[in-house]
Amino acid sequence: MQEKFEQISRPVVPEMETILGKPFSVLDEGFVRVVDYMGSDESIVQAARVSYGRGTKKRHQDRGLIRYLMRHQHTTPFEMCEIKLHVRVPMDTWRQWIRHRTANVNEYSTRYSIAIDAAYETDPHAWRLQATVNRQGSEGFLPVAVGEKMSEREKELHRLSREIYEERLQAGIAREQARKDLPLCTYTEAYWKIDLHNLLHFLKLRMEGHAQYEIRQYATTIGEQIVKRWVPLVWEAFQDYILNAENFSSLELQILSALYKNDTQKATELARAFGWIVYKEGKLTGNIERLEFEKKLSALQIEIPWK
Repeated sequence: MQEKFEQISRPVVPEMETILGKPFSVLDEGFVRVVDYMGSDESIVQAARVSYGRGTKKRHQDRGLIRYLMRHQHTTPFEMCEIKLHVRVPMDTWRQWIRHRTANVNEYSTRYSIAIDAAYETDPHAWRLQATVNRQGSEGFLPVAVGEKMSEREKELHRLSREIYEERLQAGIAREQARKDLPLCTYTEAYWKIDLHNLLHFLKLRMEGHAQYEIRQYATTIGEQIVKRWVPLVWEAFQDYILNAENFSSLELQILSALYKNDTQKATELARAFGWIVYKEGKLTGNIERLEFEKKLSALQIEIPWK
């Protein structure tokens, strides 16, 4: 006997249909745009409730389930959604991006095609200083007067490197070799296809305040302009439980418990016993883990007991 199956249709998200192919500008010459997408909030719910038929739950119950999945890190249902993006991004930023090895990628090839004639330029007020604690990050800015000189020299470098590149091409040098002295600020393009679970992980890391400014602009654009439209219930839960949430270690919870009881001495002893509090020449030495916890205390408007 032939079985009867419920007829299904491809999920269509009207908000996404309006932005298909539309480029969202990032930085000066960059962009992100949606090429295609698969799935919706409903697809995640359907995967989680695989034994239920379509439409058996109300929207508020769907919202509750998605929040439960996000809260308890049940990630498999989020893998039922995929998205393909077309991006134009500076090569140095792309190097960070491509470290996320959870996507399918096809990048513009400067072996076969002439390099894109666009390079990311830095505004005079946007030259960042090296961070003193976070060795891979930045903090503060150069004075604008100094930044103006840096930007002038940057333009000279861009002009000269492009001029030499094109001279090589005109002389018949192979594209794969002619490109070798192009600066890392040269834009590249790629198609990037990824499932929602891994995309959210990317956004968690790259929207974070310590991420490099340039990639943070791309991540924020993807999150606020695309994911928010695509899966609004997921985006709400992601913001609540991941993006704008804080995690506390066992030690941090013990210190918080002591502070809740107004026992600042015990809180300080716990921090000292763990090696967070060390003085050198009368000054409290830097400890990244302690500094991160102090930031959490400040956000909660709790006075730091050892300061």
